[in-house]
Amino acid sequence: MTKKRSQTAKEALEAASRDAENQRYTLKLYVAGLTPRSQEAIRNITAICAEQLAGRCDLEVIDIYQQPIFAKEGQIVAAPTLIKKLPLPLRRIIGNMADKEKILVGLDLRSK
Repeated sequence: MTKKRSQTAKEALEAASRDAENQRYTLKLYVAGLTPRSQEAIRNITAICAEQLAGRCDLEVIDIYQQPIFAKEGQIVAAPTLIKKLPLPLRRIIGNMADKEKILVGLDLRSK
């Protein structure tokens, strides 16, 4: 009986892992104009999406200078800010997105 339970748990873990690999990510990157810091954040997040989430990432870049209403709606207090809307839980990462490991952990693509 114990062997059957451990096999079932193992199968459940493998199924969850497969589901995680197929989840679509919805990301919003808020930037403040085309400053060097904003451009670096865009490059870094675009690269992470291409490498880690190929074909399963919807990335929207929002310039809060051009569309300030979105900054208010997203409760953005600093830029650049990356918001992971899906899959849950919602996460916010602030900065130039240069620390790849921090971003991967924040997106739940790596464990802490």
